[in-house]
Amino acid sequence: MVRNIQIRVSLKEEDKIGLQAKTANYLGVSEKEIEIKVLRKSIDARKPTIYFNYKLEVYINEPMPATQAYIFDYKDVSKARPVHIIGFGPAGMWAALRCLELGYKPIVLERGKDVQQRRRDLKAINQDHIVNEDSNYCFGEGGAGTYSDGKLYTRSLKRGDVRRIFESLVYHGATERILVDAHPHIGTNKLPKIVQNIRETIIKCGGEVHFNTKVTDFVIASNELKSIVINDLEEVTTQRVILATGHSARDIFYLLHKKEIALKAKSFAMGVRVEHPQHLIDSIQYHCSGERHELLPAAAYSLVHQSKGRGVYSFCMCPGGFIVPAATGPKEVVVNGMSPSKRNNDYANSGIVVEIDVSKDIPNYEKFGDLKGLEFQKHLEYLAFTSGGRTQVAPAQRLTDFVEGTLSSDLNPTSYQPGLKSAPLHSLLPKLIGSRLRAGFSEFGKKMKGYYTAEANIVGVESRTSSPVTIPRGETLEHPEIKGLFPCGEGGGYAGGIVSAAMDGERCAEAAVNGL
Repeated sequence: MVRNIQIRVSLKEEDKIGLQAKTANYLGVSEKEIEIKVLRKSIDARKPTIYFNYKLEVYINEPMPATQAYIFDYKDVSKARPVHIIGFGPAGMWAALRCLELGYKPIVLERGKDVQQRRRDLKAINQDHIVNEDSNYCFGEGGAGTYSDGKLYTRSLKRGDVRRIFESLVYHGATERILVDAHPHIGTNKLPKIVQNIRETIIKCGGEVHFNTKVTDFVIASNELKSIVINDLEEVTTQRVILATGHSARDIFYLLHKKEIALKAKSFAMGVRVEHPQHLIDSIQYHCSGERHELLPAAAYSLVHQSKGRGVYSFCMCPGGFIVPAATGPKEVVVNGMSPSKRNNDYANSGIVVEIDVSKDIPNYEKFGDLKGLEFQKHLEYLAFTSGGRTQVAPAQRLTDFVEGTLSSDLNPTSYQPGLKSAPLHSLLPKLIGSRLRAGFSEFGKKMKGYYTAEANIVGVESRTSSPVTIPRGETLEHPEIKGLFPCGEGGGYAGGIVSAAMDGERCAEAAVNGL
């Protein structure tokens, strides 16, 4: 007999009794009579008594079947027709994997280095303040997702099969916990191996992955993409090209703009990173004064406020994580956040960002046309660079000083390796952003008692939340003007995270091979 049930277990029960005993007692049977499959797990910490909510499949007096819901049929494509994929982030990776299943040969062109060699460039930016423009936290094998928290939450449930992406990650080495956790994540220490496994799958099946291979030009004739130029040297003939270069590949936007290929300015968000001691966020979220219980993960939060017609909200919240330098070029400071799998660092950080409506909010940038949002991004990143001291040191301020408009005489300890410099972010940030952030932080302090504190730093700037440009595509996912070009993922403006980018990569692969 099989039962699907939902059960609620208090923290005390979870610690002392356990799920197996609680379920057996709930069903009125002995523990020996049941086997449990956890379908979903979440934590409810809204009140002092903390509960774990489980969705279970319970097998009573019968064995649990060993079935596999998803089978990935990766074919030998060594002699198959090629599809060129520019970029090896989540969109590019899953586009390549889908090509294997469909019987086409993915040829991946990645401007950056593989995950192992990429580590040296991350060390250089953190310790020596040297930014390699093609190998950094955004560019290289796995894209911006490789050295990230690996958060897998997405709202794009209608764009594809989310479970399929999760199962694919497990197939390539991720923990099965991501299949059941309400807010699944993998961790920056685990992701590189998974990315490497995906690459090995592609190569083993006859696909190709080329690193240090930067696409520098498109050759177009009669509105059709005929070939691509690599590293300004080699021209490669193409039939189908999936453009999955990510939201920070500004050279691609400039190249398309120069060739008068249609682009469109897109609204996005910008702001700062805020960093609290993790124990403080734990105490707020778990209603505790001491250390959190060992069964509880590092506490997270999600906050949103409307200020003067624009949303102010938390973005990419990283419990037990650290802030990293995400610049992709000289004379810019950009910050992002990530966490290891155990989320066991001493700090919690989150982007706190403000919606930017490009049609109304940045009139002084209209002269840049469809690249106006990109140029606004660049301006704030240069401002952070100069106010931080013209290295990767980031401008920062105590949270309370920022809201009250006072320069911080000193700053709190931080996880940001390049270091912080006290700066008047309250006056440096444009009023469009700064005034709304100040209102947002004040409101967040009311929603989470203790969040508004001098123990927190804000660090600037959080500017790469999404692409400020959309590369148009039609119903067939092909660019409306250029035959054979399929804009994809975050860089095209069609995704916002690992899972949504992966799903879009699969869709673009299916579209690209249609009629090939």
